[in-house]
Amino acid sequence: MKTFAKTLVSATALAVAGTLGPLVAVSQADDMPEMHDPHAHHHMMQMPETTRRMAEYTVPNVELVREDGKSVALQDELNDGRPVVLNFIYTTCTAICPLVSQTLSQLQRKLGDERDQVHLVSISIDPEEDTPARLAAYAKKYGAGPEWQHYTGTLAASVEAQRAFGAYRGDKMNHTPVTFLRAAPGKPWIRIEGFATANELVEEIRNMLPSS
Repeated sequence: MKTFAKTLVSATALAVAGTLGPLVAVSQADDMPEMHDPHAHHHMMQMPETTRRMAEYTVPNVELVREDGKSVALQDELNDGRPVVLNFIYTTCTAICPLVSQTLSQLQRKLGDERDQVHLVSISIDPEEDTPARLAAYAKKYGAGPEWQHYTGTLAASVEAQRAFGAYRGDKMNHTPVTFLRAAPGKPWIRIEGFATANELVEEIRNMLPSS
């Protein structure tokens, strides 16, 4: 009953503010996880509508650690020639991250045989807690295939990566849903702010893949 009351209050507040549309869009996500995060209401109230724009970013020369425990250079990971879909997450997040990770899980399924032509990248913004083992468990939870990899590392490396993509918000509780896509090294990035759907991402990616 308490959860329902909080949801009703949040929905009412958003309706008054004229922003009920984004809430409805989020509620229609497939298998949307139940939100128990005490900061979930804060996230929902601060969420912008989905926007898409082109942007130029320089991938920083930082070393991260994959969920398999291997140390890698972020530049090498992103510059393997495949289109990239990148986001920032942390494993103990229970509001935004389950939704964006679920979207990438759906994206894998929708890509079908094309999935191995795309590199999905999730970088932890809480590397002090997100060990490779914890990221591996998180990846398994969302059915991540070999084309979807999760990265941790030092706090400094994580912050540098976030800053490079204009995604650093200081406290992890202040993070917002942002997805970055790029067709190939040297190409501009597409920045999608808000909860992009798997169908939207599939359309973007298929425009990047060579015509069969």
